[in-house]
Amino acid sequence: MDLDFDGGLLPAVAQDADSGEVLMLAYVSPEAVARTRETGLAHYYSRSREELWQKGETSGHVQRVREIRVDCDGDTLLYLVEQTGGACHTGYRSCFYRTLDGETVGERAFDPDEVYD
Repeated sequence: MDLDFDGGLLPAVAQDADSGEVLMLAYVSPEAVARTRETGLAHYYSRSREELWQKGETSGHVQRVREIRVDCDGDTLLYLVEQTGGACHTGYRSCFYRTLDGETVGERAFDPDEVYD
């Protein structure tokens, strides 16, 4: 399958393979996709740090990728994952833990103060 990396990076949505819960959105480079396929662990590209990173490398909250799907245009990926711990660096299981009105609707999976220095 040809991917359209015309802009350099593609958005990748991580979704819990069992529950269907959307966990996060990040960006991937061709190298990130290749590393994900090689290792079975989700790799992304940090736009702020301008570097490749493995999800859970610091926290231990890795994403084991069961399947990678591609949208109809070849410009967005869907990672179906088994999430260890929380996906969000703020400690929640999903990055989508708040409503637009600011109400917390998600569950906290870990204390970020205990995980990150």
